Amino acid sequence: MEVREAFGKALRLVRLQKGQTQEDFSIVSSRTFVSMLERAVTSPTLDKLDDLCSVLGVHPVSLLAVAYVYKDGGSSADELLASITEEVKMLLAATDLP
Repeated sequence: MEVREAFGKALRLVRLQKGQTQEDFSIVSSRTFVSMLERAVTSPTLDKLDDLCSVLGVHPVSLLAVAYVYKDGGSSADELLASITEEVKMLLAATDLP
């Protein structure tokens, strides 16, 4: 599955699980744009991703993780999150961040 399609499926899944309509995003986006995202017509910018997730009440990384579980089509959330955790630790190891 292509990443754009996977993101659209993830956005729709989370939106429906949260009991929200596309119109509920009107403070950050148009219903048409949300529909286009869910139908994989377009992709969000990082700023728009952050805005959408603020409406959903989820961290952007959570939405992206769901999208990549869909995209990879076989990996579990646990496997993906374990891999991400190790990568982030390795990438931040040379910094003064925790």
